[in-house]
Amino acid sequence: MIRRRFNGTVDVLQLKDFATQLRRDSLRMVHHAGAGHIGGSLGLADFMAVLYGYAMEFDTENPDYINRDRIILSNGHTCPPWYAALARTGSIPLDELASFRKLGSRLQGHPARKSLPDFVETSSGPLGQGFSVANGIALSQRLKGNKTRVYCIIGDGESQEGQVWEAALTAAHYNLGSLTLFVNDNGLQIDGSTSEVMNVEPLDMKFASFGWNTRVIDGNDIESIVRELENIDPNQGKPTVIVGKTLMGKGVSFMENRSAWHGSWPDAEQLKTALREIGNSRYYTDFSITEAENV
Repeated sequence: MIRRRFNGTVDVLQLKDFATQLRRDSLRMVHHAGAGHIGGSLGLADFMAVLYGYAMEFDTENPDYINRDRIILSNGHTCPPWYAALARTGSIPLDELASFRKLGSRLQGHPARKSLPDFVETSSGPLGQGFSVANGIALSQRLKGNKTRVYCIIGDGESQEGQVWEAALTAAHYNLGSLTLFVNDNGLQIDGSTSEVMNVEPLDMKFASFGWNTRVIDGNDIESIVRELENIDPNQGKPTVIVGKTLMGKGVSFMENRSAWHGSWPDAEQLKTALREIGNSRYYTDFSITEAENV
């Protein structure tokens, strides 16, 4: 089934419900794996919900659909809500989420094209590189005459990489209007705050000086995300960056705004508390885990 870009009237409540389920799925995946990066994943869930619930065009039955929009998750460690979005839209089996980070699983801790070639445009892990790949994809699609959009997601800590700024120069130089960059800007990285490790702010002014259209929004506000994505004109000649001010560990009180949860995972009791705080979604049920810790 082809899901059309910005098709119909946006249902904000349903998108919020979608984001809630992506958070629930991400928590269960990381807990079950006993490894992962839950903090940034919870903060990214709202943007991922808008992409897959409203903004992107793709075909769940034909992943190679030529006019599909492309997504590049450059900060690949925040892949749990992406995998969950693929499952919740019918692109991969829902019960496959239980295999996250397991030996032999397609759903590796960083998206791998070799494992999941139908959906992963490029393997990610080394920070900074996905942005450059996104530029290449946007250029190739323009040369082919395809009207696709390219969405690239990076972290604020990732923007400390020099390659990010080379890519920013390149996208502006080639007027890649079809490219939208989302910065998951929670102000934290594994060693603490970005301001202390290597200050990157103000990101919007830096990108503007490189020739980008810039937006700063509440990256956990569904309506703001929808509004900004709807207002992007891919024919404008400039790439667009959305600096999304997100909250690490969004929705879970003991995880919120704490760098310790960048690369940690909840134990069984913490998972129960986190799921209670996130709340239930109206339209979805949790995926089934058939092993002992079926929480």
